[in-house]
Amino acid sequence: MRNLGGMMKKVQELQFQMETMQTEMANRQFTATSGGGAVSVTITGKGKIVSISITEDVVDPKDIETLEDLIKLAFNNAKNEADKALTSEMNKLTGGLPLPTGMNFKT
Repeated sequence: MRNLGGMMKKVQELQFQMETMQTEMANRQFTATSGGGAVSVTITGKGKIVSISITEDVVDPKDIETLEDLIKLAFNNAKNEADKALTSEMNKLTGGLPLPTGMNFKT
């Protein structure tokens, strides 16, 4: 029974560390650009957009599609950076092992 108690304590510690990491990730910001820096998007670790910056030279009323593509690309790049950071932090906590059932990371 002593081993079970010790294991439960470690699970609780891991859960606390995960909750702390979740809060830290939610507060971190990730920025990515596209079009050679013409479009910049900053998001939180949870994927919420904080800011979008667009240079005048890519604003062409006759070519809105290109601007839309640049915004999507910048956002997706920022989201990929956030996802990589999340994976890295999770691997630090779990040593690369899969999480036990019920201990999912909330994004």
